[in-house]
Amino acid sequence: MTRTTPPRPVDAEALFPALGDHRRTSTRLHPRPGSPKADESSVAGPLLWPADEPWPVCTAVHPKGSGHRLSDVRLQRRILDEAWHRDPWSGPTAAERGVLDAIQPGPHAPQIGEADPIPLLAAAQLFTRDVPDLTGPDGCDLLQVLWCPFEAHGPDRTIDVVLKWRRSQDVAEVLAVIPEPVVVGRAECVPNPCVLDPEQVVEHEYEGLLDEGLQEAIEVWEVGDEEDADAFDSSGSSGSSGFDTYEEYEAAMAAARADEDDEVTYRGDLSLAPGWKVGGFASWHLTDPADIDCGVCGAPMPPLLTVGGSEWDGASESWIPLEDQGSLPDSRISDPTGVHLGRGLMRVHTCPTTPTHPHRLSFQ
Repeated sequence: MTRTTPPRPVDAEALFPALGDHRRTSTRLHPRPGSPKADESSVAGPLLWPADEPWPVCTAVHPKGSGHRLSDVRLQRRILDEAWHRDPWSGPTAAERGVLDAIQPGPHAPQIGEADPIPLLAAAQLFTRDVPDLTGPDGCDLLQVLWCPFEAHGPDRTIDVVLKWRRSQDVAEVLAVIPEPVVVGRAECVPNPCVLDPEQVVEHEYEGLLDEGLQEAIEVWEVGDEEDADAFDSSGSSGSSGFDTYEEYEAAMAAARADEDDEVTYRGDLSLAPGWKVGGFASWHLTDPADIDCGVCGAPMPPLLTVGGSEWDGASESWIPLEDQGSLPDSRISDPTGVHLGRGLMRVHTCPTTPTHPHRLSFQ
């Protein structure tokens, strides 16, 4: 099913022409529960993995036998999904509540030692034919993303992500049974199988990285102070606003306000798309902006893949696809993957000059 992001409530670049220098496309993946196939782009679907190629494993030393059974995570989600979407709604049955109460974390696989290898989880598979903003090594048309489902790696105690680029035409016999870990650290590290409906959209850079004058002009527009010419004066034609006169600036502000039905903000409505996406810009809403540079060549590393905790929230409802607006509320649409990493958002950054250089992660 096609997913269509509504037009932005206002034209950001008509309001602030200087934003034209801070635009970039991203591809919203729009994951939705389904049964993807190995030759399709997906979240947590079967991978187009060669039968004769070893499956990646985590060899880092950390607890691996205690946590949540992977089978329990999926059972719990299946029970709750069926219960909450019965018609008429009745919630879990007494028998289902008994099963749910029995699902608890614990030392479910004590035989697995901290140094033992465990299979990585298949997190995503993306074909360049489906995702316009997906770029990788020359000749590669497929990106496969796997991760260790334990937040126990590195000084920041995060998950560990593995990227595999390949040429899909080189895969002959496909691995029939995907290896999986018995235990995961948190249920929120386990993605639900989802089909994708990729859609390319335009984003504008996080406001904290814009020129100071442009930030001030946006702030004045957001608070609706029609008397304040200082913002224009500090960011006028020779600065960041892109307008030649204050009269042009104020006319654009007034026209935009007249067209607004609801409160519109730059961050929530005009800047960054929420959810799972490829490309675009990084948000720094919880921390100061950080430089993410390649450890090999020093090139700035933009986000390749953003793993969002939800497809939208109360501050970004204008991004709800048109096709989904009649289905609310439904967690299968607003939170289809069930993944919440960091405080709700993880990004995988790759080197734009040499995509095979080691990637980096950032969290919000």
